[in-house]
Amino acid sequence: MSRRIGRILAFQALYSWSVGEIPIDNLLDFSWVSRDKDEDDVPSEKSSEKSLEQVIGEGEKPVPVNGVKYFLTDGQFRLFERLEPSKKDEVFAFSRLLAKGTVENIDEIDALIKKHLSENWSIDRINKVALSVMRIAVYELLYQKNVPATIVIDEAVEIVKSYGEDDAHRFTNAVLDNIKKALTA
Repeated sequence: MSRRIGRILAFQALYSWSVGEIPIDNLLDFSWVSRDKDEDDVPSEKSSEKSLEQVIGEGEKPVPVNGVKYFLTDGQFRLFERLEPSKKDEVFAFSRLLAKGTVENIDEIDALIKKHLSENWSIDRINKVALSVMRIAVYELLYQKNVPATIVIDEAVEIVKSYGEDDAHRFTNAVLDNIKKALTA
């Protein structure tokens, strides 16, 4: 579960780097992972009855983190807040690895994505959220061989379902599956 949060933070950092042209090193301190809590901000009885495993990634309403730029769902934020400091450090280290590794290998990653798009698609047409998530997934497929490809793809699809456009997850799944097949052939 904490790996999902790590992937979400990595995609948000990569998205800001790509769209906002914010230097990646400025984003990797993750100082933006906080949220102003209102006094009325109390988990509902329904959500407090769920286990942490049930709460994460259930498509709950996103909660703004540091203004309106970044989001974790209520459940994800609660899960993150409950982590021991050493586990939070692991989440941030994993996020840094993914975001920095993706940026350092962006030309190779983008070339691989472009190669697996249909003829009438260009990388510029891809929704920026889906593209950021795909880039991180391709980095994992190329350089994180200890993580099964099916998990990488499933995680990417779930993140795009939560943060991307309506059908972007299907497109993401198709492109990543084609890349996985090419890498394992």
